[in-house]
Amino acid sequence: MTKKKIALITGGAGFIGSHLVDLLIKKNYQVRVIDNLSGGRLDNLKQHRKNKKLIFKNMDINKMSTNEKIFNGVSYVFHFAGKGDIVPSIEKPLSYMETNILGTTRVLENCRNKKITKFVYAASSSCYGLAKTPTKENHKISTQYPYALSKYFGEQTCLHWSKVYSIPVISIRIFNAYGLRVKTTGVYGAAFGVFLKQKLKNKPYTVVGDGNQKRDFLHVKDVANAFYMAAISKYKNKIYNLGAGAPKKIIDLVKILRGPHTFIPKRPGEPKCTWANIGKFKKEIKWKPTISFEKGVKEMLDNINNWKDAPLWDQKKIKEATKLWFKHLS
Repeated sequence: MTKKKIALITGGAGFIGSHLVDLLIKKNYQVRVIDNLSGGRLDNLKQHRKNKKLIFKNMDINKMSTNEKIFNGVSYVFHFAGKGDIVPSIEKPLSYMETNILGTTRVLENCRNKKITKFVYAASSSCYGLAKTPTKENHKISTQYPYALSKYFGEQTCLHWSKVYSIPVISIRIFNAYGLRVKTTGVYGAAFGVFLKQKLKNKPYTVVGDGNQKRDFLHVKDVANAFYMAAISKYKNKIYNLGAGAPKKIIDLVKILRGPHTFIPKRPGEPKCTWANIGKFKKEIKWKPTISFEKGVKEMLDNINNWKDAPLWDQKKIKEATKLWFKHLS
């Protein structure tokens, strides 16, 4: 009998990580998850834990040793653990640097003396700043806020460890992932979470600027499949952009959701359009998105009660929550 390959996912109880867990178990992998549950939820792994199909360890990557046993025998490491969100990174940059750079280094150190087949890093397209579109991987780097900087330095750390310690690395710069299990609580953030709670409460959608800004939305299941296909590919020590390659206007999202809307001030440092040039990834990894935006939005609407405990944002609360954004990025 062929022995199952082992995959380890940091941040595996989170948004994208938990969907990758689903996919890998479906593909008959042994799956191990590290997560400190600061952003992830055990509910996302409930069925797999009940069926004893994965090993879960509640662990903070900032506090792990450099020789954790959970890494033994692992073929693929997918690194999603880290701190997200723009506004908190402006308020508390040190924690972002510690987690997204030094925490990433600790994960890499656990891989250094192991025979890892591939280390796949979840990078961020925020490293491009106000980029020309469609954006290629060789676009100049222009980090606009600490979150973007920390994720970019985390990526560079991965590539450096690859060069010095021969760990095969792929870094995937994610554009705008959306779908079920996206974080519903916490700070002011992505349009989907804000809008769905507003819809539940029959409140007007708060549209930033004129709503004509575009975002390259990619369904989370397509993201998970992209990470898997990159891991099993022959390629290593590469950087790829990942999006749908078909940006959508925010105002068009509002039309799909239906309901009244109001406009709030455009924020400095936010791109008018995010648009991944995914030609390199499609050609080399033989991947393409499969879930349409309309189907993905319908899925979220069908599960809108997931946002019942999410904070309700209005113009006043958003202004207060983003005042440091305007102060430091204007």
